Amino acid sequence: MGYGRIVLKLSGEALAGSGGYGICEDTIDALCREIKALHEMDTEVALVVGGGNIHRGVAKSTERVEKTNSDYMGMLATVINALALQNGLERRHRLETRVLTAISMREVAEPYIKRRAMRHLQKKRVVIFAGGTGNPYFTTDTAAALRANEIGAQAILKATKVDGVYDKDPLADKGAVKFDRLRYIDVLNKNLRVMDATAVSLCMDNGIEIVVFNAFGEGAIRRAVGGELVGTLIGK
Repeated sequence: MGYGRIVLKLSGEALAGSGGYGICEDTIDALCREIKALHEMDTEVALVVGGGNIHRGVAKSTERVEKTNSDYMGMLATVINALALQNGLERRHRLETRVLTAISMREVAEPYIKRRAMRHLQKKRVVIFAGGTGNPYFTTDTAAALRANEIGAQAILKATKVDGVYDKDPLADKGAVKFDRLRYIDVLNKNLRVMDATAVSLCMDNGIEIVVFNAFGEGAIRRAVGGELVGTLIGK
């Protein structure tokens, strides 16, 4: 059994490709192809994107920036990434999209309104949520969990550079053990840092499954949405 409506959470770093920062056109195009395939499966798709590829790219010059201002800079970076994804989806793949942002900037994107987002999804538009929650001190993981709850998504697909959740960092420890399935409470108790505790708790309270997987595996997003066990499934 697959999912009819999902939130796809993309980190800013994922959009950077191998460059580490900035936006990689080939990576954007690969992601857009996968999103188009979901659209053709009649899945309603919403995206939440981070801003680390841009914000961290100027980190050294902003080391002394006060935390609140730094967080707002990160939120603005997510809008840049959202517009890049919108461009790729519309110009190259002819999908109708809408960018909704938690920070008001009417010349660039629509303000986030739940009813408006729901209407776009019902019209089979790809909705891209930008600007995080609109508040400092909250991560884009929390924004993904919040939006998923608001729009009634069945799952959050968290696209990463690794193929699931491990008990240790698999890039640093070759002995790390991968989990196929986890309960929400295990993620919190083991402090696995898949998503921040606020995001996991929001999903746990409302039964929204979390799938953590490698976004760049061939067809991985489609398979995950189709109900195949890809990466690690976090649920009840």
